[in-house]
Amino acid sequence: MKDIRKLLLAAFDVEHREHLDAIRRALESSGTIDLNDVFRRAHSLKGAARAVELPSVEEVAHQLEALFSRILEGDQALDDKAIAAVRLSLDTIEDLVAEIDADNATTSSDAALDALTEILGLPPRPRPEPKAAPDEIAVAKPEAAVPTDHGAGAYLRVAAEQMEQLSSSMHQLLAEIQADEAIGEDLQQIELDVRGLRRNWDQLQPHLKGATSEGARSTRRAAGSSASRLQAFDEDLKLLFRTLSALARDRRKSAWTIDQAARRVRDDIDRVSLVSADTVFGSFGHMVRDIARNEGREVHVRILGLDIQVDRQVLQALKDPIMHLLRNAISHGLESAAERASKGKPERGEITLELASRGGRLAVSIRDDGRGPNLARIEEVAIERGLLSKREAGERGPMMDQLLALVFAPGFSTATEVNRLSGRGMGLSVVAEAVRKLHGSVLLRPRFPWGTEVILSVPFNAARQPLLLVETEGRTFGFPTYGIERLLRIGAAELESVEGRPTARIAVGGQDVVVPVIALAALTGSPRAHLPIENGTVKAVLVNNGSRFCAFAVDSFQDVRTMLVSDVAVIGTSAMVTGTVMLEDEVPALVLSPEMLVEHWTRQESHVASSGLGILDNGEAAEIRATTILVVDDSITTRTLEKSILESQGYRVLLSVDGIDALNVLRSGNTIIDLVIADVEMPRMDGFGLLQAIKADGRLAATPLILMTSRADPADIRRGLDLGASAYLTKQKFDQRDLLATIGQLL
Repeated sequence: MKDIRKLLLAAFDVEHREHLDAIRRALESSGTIDLNDVFRRAHSLKGAARAVELPSVEEVAHQLEALFSRILEGDQALDDKAIAAVRLSLDTIEDLVAEIDADNATTSSDAALDALTEILGLPPRPRPEPKAAPDEIAVAKPEAAVPTDHGAGAYLRVAAEQMEQLSSSMHQLLAEIQADEAIGEDLQQIELDVRGLRRNWDQLQPHLKGATSEGARSTRRAAGSSASRLQAFDEDLKLLFRTLSALARDRRKSAWTIDQAARRVRDDIDRVSLVSADTVFGSFGHMVRDIARNEGREVHVRILGLDIQVDRQVLQALKDPIMHLLRNAISHGLESAAERASKGKPERGEITLELASRGGRLAVSIRDDGRGPNLARIEEVAIERGLLSKREAGERGPMMDQLLALVFAPGFSTATEVNRLSGRGMGLSVVAEAVRKLHGSVLLRPRFPWGTEVILSVPFNAARQPLLLVETEGRTFGFPTYGIERLLRIGAAELESVEGRPTARIAVGGQDVVVPVIALAALTGSPRAHLPIENGTVKAVLVNNGSRFCAFAVDSFQDVRTMLVSDVAVIGTSAMVTGTVMLEDEVPALVLSPEMLVEHWTRQESHVASSGLGILDNGEAAEIRATTILVVDDSITTRTLEKSILESQGYRVLLSVDGIDALNVLRSGNTIIDLVIADVEMPRMDGFGLLQAIKADGRLAATPLILMTSRADPADIRRGLDLGASAYLTKQKFDQRDLLATIGQLL
């Protein structure tokens, strides 16, 4: 029975999060709330809690259901007071579930039930009489023994379809290996044929030598006797060449198919090793609220993207750094209720943890609506620690990105007092170090009108990364592709000079940015290295760190590969090096961090960097916005396929299940949509209806829309184009290159 309850609780853990997240999203939506869906979720939550025997959760869910029922019938308004009570109830349910197995549970449902009871107009709930203390002295229970790991190892829960796919890929690989064995048998037969030819040649040689020594008459006799043997030898030799040519073709084809099959197996194994982020961060909402309450603050915690699949080791490595950032948001970011009220903010602060896939990497955002980074205080501490020189009166201060990068320096802290959460000098360097070990990057920036955001970017799998291999001064280096904006070929005549430093004017995000051009060798061991110029051009890699760009000149671009990146094991390497890869002939190459290269140049050329060189828009609030594409399709398979294709090209992708859902996203104004890809056949509102609605809305009419459907009838194509579709693609002849080329033309 215990095993059954564990299974039920595991299922309830997933289900209750789904219902809570859906209700929270509905409350935060700027559009019309689907009250029927919210009511059904409260009802389902009540039934699920009853099934796993959680009476406290069941009672709160029951009162929530009653409240939504009244709102649905028009007997109760969904005003601010009701929304506050609902949010309190959702937080309470989450906390109650989080403490199911806790020996000293502290969460009570009283506050939530009292708030719901008051709104529903019910009589006050009776309070249970406190139990009298027993006369006898309580005997302290011995602490439970910590279970010992006897080498059983960690367990990984894997979806059945993933195992089926892995099994299928493995069978395909075995089939290709068996086919390769057949080629091996052919090679053995060729070896036997070559031996036979060798024997024939050994027999012919004495005749040919004898014919040469006896003269012309003997030559004719020898020729007559050996002509048949020579002809046979010639035919055998031609047959051998044909066989070898065919075998070489088969061998190349077999090697390619085996390589592809092995890659599929590798990818399937990678997918099996991925787990939902919910397994690590699902309980963080409860913990953050507890930390805030202990500090005398109330916060609304939002955790988004917990369904994303990431390597378990990456998630575990990020667990402590992310909790450190969440604690930091409470101690440094959020003000007291009185201070927030004086600034016109809601008394209850908000902290958001969001996980998403961006450019083929995991992006983790921790943001708050607190006071934001204190740039003056950061500069003051940096001067105290010798990281910056004291400014003279009237001297221009450092750029914002320079100051914000300093908070990740070891021991850097702006806390003015020591408490349980901050002020011990640990600072954010622990976060930067943990992210660096994952071959990732971290960025801090202010939010507007208020607040702070920290963005962590790490690979989904820390071991293998796509790298651009470049060569400079005879050495090979790897650039992680996520940090590369583009590859450049700059004419030497186009180079300009700023304070004696070579620069180039590059179009970035629709703006002309003056970007420094630095010889990569100057940062990797040859400080006096000159720009490598070949045939009047400079080859350079344009990388960015936040809103700052630098172009690093190299001798040549070699290749783009997905490679196994090992931890740095080279004495004397700097923070710019994040790992090593092995090239052919066991030659190691260093993997460079694009962010640290930019930071190194910024520190090295601080007087030039402070002028704004390489900064997009030369504004403190400037940031690069990824092109956002909205994919609208009722098929989850199609949505997933298109999403993976587009994200692999660096686009940000949002998903909608039909035209109505897509219109809500477009009209909400929460995100600027650059392009829409829509199916035609969908429930509620089809693609044609969505297209008409977009073109009829003055704010959305300029948004390009691609119709992609299985309906290839000429009349449908003509109708779509007449309604204003930018392009019409059919799924029968779907080719991702056509889709990407069409998007490139429209954007």
